[in-house]
Amino acid sequence: MSTRCLLVVALALSGCAHYPATPRPKPNFVFLLADDLGWKDLGCYGSTFYETPNIDRLARGGMRFTNAYAACPVCSPTRASIMAGKYPARMHTTDYFGGRRKGRMLPASYIHQLPQKEVTIAEVLKVAGYRTGFFGKWHLGAKPHTPQSQGFDVNFAGFRGGMPPGGYFSPYKNPELTDGPKGEHLTERLTDEALKFIDQSKDQPFLLYFSYYNVHTPLQTKPEYRAKYIAKREKLPEPTGPKWLPEGNRKCRQIQDHAVYAGMVQHLDESVGRVLAKIEQLGLSDNTIIIFMSDNGGLSTSEGHPTSNLPLRAGKGWLYEGGIREPMIVRWPGATKPNSTCDSPIISTDFYPTMLEMAGLPKNADQHMDGRSFVSQLRGSRQSLPRSLFWHYPHYGNQGGTPGSAIRTGDFKLIEFHEPAAPWPSVGGEPRVELYNLASDPGEKVDLSSEMPQKTKELRNDLHTWRHAVDATMPKPNPDWKPRGRRKR
Repeated sequence: MSTRCLLVVALALSGCAHYPATPRPKPNFVFLLADDLGWKDLGCYGSTFYETPNIDRLARGGMRFTNAYAACPVCSPTRASIMAGKYPARMHTTDYFGGRRKGRMLPASYIHQLPQKEVTIAEVLKVAGYRTGFFGKWHLGAKPHTPQSQGFDVNFAGFRGGMPPGGYFSPYKNPELTDGPKGEHLTERLTDEALKFIDQSKDQPFLLYFSYYNVHTPLQTKPEYRAKYIAKREKLPEPTGPKWLPEGNRKCRQIQDHAVYAGMVQHLDESVGRVLAKIEQLGLSDNTIIIFMSDNGGLSTSEGHPTSNLPLRAGKGWLYEGGIREPMIVRWPGATKPNSTCDSPIISTDFYPTMLEMAGLPKNADQHMDGRSFVSQLRGSRQSLPRSLFWHYPHYGNQGGTPGSAIRTGDFKLIEFHEPAAPWPSVGGEPRVELYNLASDPGEKVDLSSEMPQKTKELRNDLHTWRHAVDATMPKPNPDWKPRGRRKR
């Protein structure tokens, strides 16, 4: 047995001596991870255009988090943080795998797969007796960096790609998913396979990790869904504000009225409803923990601009709240109070130690060193975890965001942009910083950095100290860059 395998066994079994003589049955885990779903895209988070009755019902049965965060404003880094319990900066997995955009800076180097040395939450649960199944989007590396190599017994559709290569209708062109009848919908097919997995696993503890492609581009839905939401849009009152506002060099959608996107949200919600119904049908509800989360903010500044994250600023690919604050729901029967909320800031690295504690397994701070269990919050504690949250995205996003880092401490959030503040062709000058009080200004409209220089300095120093501690890689000036209009033709 390899050294790494021995480590996985040790992590899962090192606490066995502490188990009671007649241990409780280990809980099942159903982890539902949406792709690109914005903070305001659910009815239970305030959307009045999208229809999500099943996810809303899940929220009524559990706890809804108002300050939940992805570890990155794009997908692969956040997904790696969930699997490993570490910040992307620490693992050097800071961009979506395959990203390589350049600008005034050369983006920082990064690793294009979840490192095999990381012991994932799936691996630990598998050794502890769980049957583990992965369904949907992987985007954590090409072969041999597959779900099967990181602790999953079953894999349907998970491969290196970050979007459905054939779109949302068969033929799927997915090397890990056989095609269905022409026109079969991808989310419905994956749900069919996930329900089979639940049926096959009902007599033992299981981890169902359902990683949806919805609502990532391409923007596609069934014709009848599109027609439904076009009709709904036509009945909307005239907007009281602008439909678009500038964000950097992009325009940002301010109103939720995209009919195709609404249909994609409905596909997601219907799938969640089918999963909930299967768990109830098999009598597993009381011993099944359901976690719902999104991997980054809603897409509002590019690629169709399909949604709005208001009152939050910007969206996917940006370090503003619209890019990193997520809808998050946890239903833990017997522990979470139904229809409750939690305002404590939580981040995606926290799932790993939380799930271990829920399962009665020992924690291992050497692996999930950036995660903190929020079990006490799930049990009703109103006390926030005593720590700062950090982000490091030293890249240019497809959506217009530029390289930067951020820190949230209490209600204050500081963003440091890595591009030099001085105009081209100068390369000198301190990077620009912005400071916001999220309690009074969740939309990040009022930059307080000039008014509060001491708080700005304090948070900036803390951010730099953290970056040094995790060995974060930084972008460098691009010697070949010229602004638009000055480039050689």
